[in-house]
Amino acid sequence: MLLGTGLFLTLLVPVLVIQVRRYGTTSPARLLGAAALAVYGTALAAYTLLPLPSGDVAAWCADYGYSTVQLRPGQTFVDIRERTAGLSLGAAVRDISVLQGVFNVVLFVPWGILVRRYLGWGLLASAASALAASLLIEVTQGTGVFGLIPCSYRLADVDDLITNTAGGVLGAVIAPWVLRWMPRAKTLAATRGVPRPVTVWRRWLGMAVDAVAYTLLSGLLTMAWGLVSYLGTGQVPPDTVPLWLFAGVLPWLVVFVLPLATGAGESLGQRTVWLAVVPSGSRVAGGVGVGLSWAARVRRGLVGGALWGLLQVLSDAATMFDVGALASAAGLASALAAVLVVAAPFTAGKRGLSGKAAPYRLVDARAEAGAAGAAEPPAGSAPAGSPPAGRS
Repeated sequence: MLLGTGLFLTLLVPVLVIQVRRYGTTSPARLLGAAALAVYGTALAAYTLLPLPSGDVAAWCADYGYSTVQLRPGQTFVDIRERTAGLSLGAAVRDISVLQGVFNVVLFVPWGILVRRYLGWGLLASAASALAASLLIEVTQGTGVFGLIPCSYRLADVDDLITNTAGGVLGAVIAPWVLRWMPRAKTLAATRGVPRPVTVWRRWLGMAVDAVAYTLLSGLLTMAWGLVSYLGTGQVPPDTVPLWLFAGVLPWLVVFVLPLATGAGESLGQRTVWLAVVPSGSRVAGGVGVGLSWAARVRRGLVGGALWGLLQVLSDAATMFDVGALASAAGLASALAAVLVVAAPFTAGKRGLSGKAAPYRLVDARAEAGAAGAAEPPAGSAPAGSPPAGRS
């Protein structure tokens, strides 16, 4: 539960972004499904693959490892018959051989439910996915995690494959009734283009997208730099100005500066959550593409995400090069982030602090696009006030 919840929280922003882009808004019900999928997936891996042998693995394999694979279908039922012979019904159903078979079925029932109803797959596809997942688990067990462990640390059993698949099929069959309350992805996607109000949740998600995008890109570029350097020299690269420029300044330019300077000036996160910047006082509903003046864009950046990103870059420089004068950059970045988050719900139109520094308002980009399209006459139509065709 803890690991699955942690996995869900780690993936929360990407999941919300996918929902917003695919459905046009977030869906609490499907967000709950994503949480269930994360917890179940973690549990499935833990139940079937853990614990791994530790300590003297060779000695462990000699004492407990398996040298064969159980390939006789129905052997489980033979074992049940032999172990429960002469037992009462109560004792028989509590026997480990019975419980193992029953719980192998139960283990994959959530798989069928989630794959069919949450992911929207058909009955046959759901069954096939359960078979494929179970096969992957059995192969992983039988090969000692593909050679990582020098023995088969759990018995790879064809009957597990059969019972797991049966559980997946059962889950897929009952999924329409068990999860009938969960909206289908196709149903939500049908209203993707409908404009929604500008809420503080959209503003906060947009901010989170900007922060995550910068952090992720910086981390990936740092790893890439280190990998290339290690492959070339065999050593971990030292902290240098080129590394700082590549993994710090470049992500700041890509995530914060470039979006601010292009289009109407929306940040990457704002574009992700369908928000558009329209100059205050603009009477053109399609202010899309008009955007802000360069002076207004600079003011936005100086009190918004671009400043936060710059402080992060300076904080990296302080850490990498031990620059005492920049030691406060990290604290300033955290303080600015808190101010930006808190200010959003208390400003008109949820514009936030940057809205106080530059004359603009935030609107739903879909409403702007629709209004702009409606304002344009159909192709080939005569201008307003012109005489009917064929008359002079």
